Amino acid sequence: MSEDRILLSEMVFHGHHGTLRAEHELGQPFVVSVELRLDLRPAGTSDDLTKTVDYGEVHNMTREIVEGEPVQLIETVAERIAAGVLDGHPAVEAVKVRVAKPHVRLGDTVLAGSAVEILRRREA
Repeated sequence: MSEDRILLSEMVFHGHHGTLRAEHELGQPFVVSVELRLDLRPAGTSDDLTKTVDYGEVHNMTREIVEGEPVQLIETVAERIAAGVLDGHPAVEAVKVRVAKPHVRLGDTVLAGSAVEILRRREA
């Protein structure tokens, strides 16, 4: 697997995901980072966008998922983003997705946030 990466860090979107009714009704911010692993040498040596991944496309797809259909788990959001990257970009060998919910309250404790992070590799 290539050690090269494209990083989209801490994109903030408003979504309606969660297990509580208020989360679905009011929504909340979600902070998403996506790391694409692929060989960037062809793009770097040719200066040709068609030989890499247009990260604007990844950003737009991520926005559509986070701002789209509500689900209960941020794990589901992360899986949908990873699948979208791998399905839509054959050059990507692996994708790491982190989905965070800032300012989470658990009982009388307020956390700076909670997050899930997944790594999915293209199946051979």
